[in-house]
Amino acid sequence: MKIALVTDAWHPQVNGVVTTLTELVQQLERLGHDVHVIHPGQFQTRPCPGYQGIDLAVRPAGPLGRAMDALQPDAIHLATEGPLGWAARRYCLRHKLAFTTAFHTRFPEILNAALRIPLAWGYALFRHFHRPSSGIMVPTQGVLKMLEHRGFGNLRQWTHGVDTQAFPFHGEATPSPLVGALAHPVSLYVGRISYEKNIESFLQIKMPGTKIVCGVGPLEQRLKERYPEVRWMGVLDRQALAALYAAADVFVFPSRSETFGLVMLEAMSCGTPVAAFPVDGPLEVLGALESHGARGGVLHADLLSACQAALAVPRHEARRRALDFTWTRATKLFVQHLVPARSDSPKRLVSVI
Repeated sequence: MKIALVTDAWHPQVNGVVTTLTELVQQLERLGHDVHVIHPGQFQTRPCPGYQGIDLAVRPAGPLGRAMDALQPDAIHLATEGPLGWAARRYCLRHKLAFTTAFHTRFPEILNAALRIPLAWGYALFRHFHRPSSGIMVPTQGVLKMLEHRGFGNLRQWTHGVDTQAFPFHGEATPSPLVGALAHPVSLYVGRISYEKNIESFLQIKMPGTKIVCGVGPLEQRLKERYPEVRWMGVLDRQALAALYAAADVFVFPSRSETFGLVMLEAMSCGTPVAAFPVDGPLEVLGALESHGARGGVLHADLLSACQAALAVPRHEARRRALDFTWTRATKLFVQHLVPARSDSPKRLVSVI
């Protein structure tokens, strides 16, 4: 099957959406699908205001339309709601093509935190974007219910996965040459240093040992100045990141507005238990929806309590929970949710699915 995947999030950006889509494309190609990624690097771009490291396509409609005309895909998936997503949406509606979309990020919350734009306005815009979609893929049951409550339709639950070979298991916290000897316990955060991540909830807690932050973002310089005792690592490649996960005693995930939280799976794959708030994303990733109590770490309304309790979670239990999330399963679900782009070709699409 020839698939057009349109995304505003792609390399060299570093975030969970890029990681998810990269893994998805690789898995789709291994299954024999012909995937064409349409991304900002193929267009003239400009930096996203307030978000260092994220470039957005400028006036992409014409080039995108020509690319889609030449491609003639069997299925079209719009992964993001940025300039490329909107341009592809207009193209599909103009040519009467069916498409699917995804809800990866709670951008209304980001807009509210960064620019004080009311949540109702943000969700109204996103409802408009997704309304023509033949299927909106969402990563958790909690997000699905939230979007249903806000008036979204055609929702399809779709999970994510983790590469357990790239993030190998360590039965105990293993020192990394990158950071050297550290005072334990080692508490680690990985992710963008931005408004919606609620990272200061982690930085403020009186946790003994060493705190490490890995990532970049618009709040980085301000928080570095405010918390000089924290080890700030910037962006690391996958191998170095895996070693950093393995060096930590607990992975702290302070976000309250995450749709999933792929970094939690990466940490657990290395054996590092997670401490998080009991909200969407952590509830699903840590296993609290299937059992009365998280299996990959600890959820608690008090983040310090969650961190202290997570230190007692056996590392093999964290790893076992990560093994529940495979890219094989996630990719098969994704393909099942795709729809034929043209009404005259359903048999052709169904046969290759």
